[in-house]
Amino acid sequence: MTLPQRMQTSAKGTYNGMLHCAGGILKNEGPLAFYKGTLTPLLGNWLLEYAKRVFTAQNLARGEGGEEGKMLGGGQLVIAGVAAGLANGIVSGPVEHIRIRLQTQSNTNPTYKGPFNAMKKIASEHGIAGLFKGQCVTFLREATGYGVYFLVYEKLVQREMTQKGIRRDQISPMNPILYGAAAGYALWAVIYPIDMIKSRMQTDGFTPSTGQKYASARDCVRKVWRTEGISAFTRGLGPTLIRSPFANGATFLGFEMASRILYS
Repeated sequence: MTLPQRMQTSAKGTYNGMLHCAGGILKNEGPLAFYKGTLTPLLGNWLLEYAKRVFTAQNLARGEGGEEGKMLGGGQLVIAGVAAGLANGIVSGPVEHIRIRLQTQSNTNPTYKGPFNAMKKIASEHGIAGLFKGQCVTFLREATGYGVYFLVYEKLVQREMTQKGIRRDQISPMNPILYGAAAGYALWAVIYPIDMIKSRMQTDGFTPSTGQKYASARDCVRKVWRTEGISAFTRGLGPTLIRSPFANGATFLGFEMASRILYS
């Protein structure tokens, strides 16, 4: 995600497009710059499956959701996604904060040597709260994103099962890729402006003396809107949309294959 984050957090006019940004990074920092921060791990979304099982049990008790109660309603899917997003946000907030600090720093004069060095420096200078900079916006992005993400994907899966009269494990492996790609586009269409604000907050200074520009997320929205216009909220969306179908398609294909093995 180096390209979107560089474009999201750079001043207006720094890059005239995706290729200009990529070329600048490659020329000044080398090919490894595109992979900065990728060693930082992300947790799985176990809470989503737990929530789905809870709703399945409720459906069975009420005689809803089909024979096995697994055809969850839209509201149930959104709630499950929001719960998973909030749980994931506890970890993804500080993890992405560290990652974006690594990805946006200059290679010629880096502030941090790696993830652990960044964590140590930020915690020692700004306390544990410093690691959670931008956390409220992260929660908003994760809850909104996961809610939309899983609603779209699961509804597409349910639609095929209903139309063809088949079980979930009978769906062609190609279709989870297509449905995952569609869910990914829906996700970014909704959360990209929120993600931009999160990126701005997490690359901002910690105090006025260290170059802090934004007092809060709301202040960030106002200042970006006033100084850079509405286009700033979608800057860097191009490379994200190019990457999205491949990443999300592969994610859901892996999810479906793993589920078939576990429940077979």
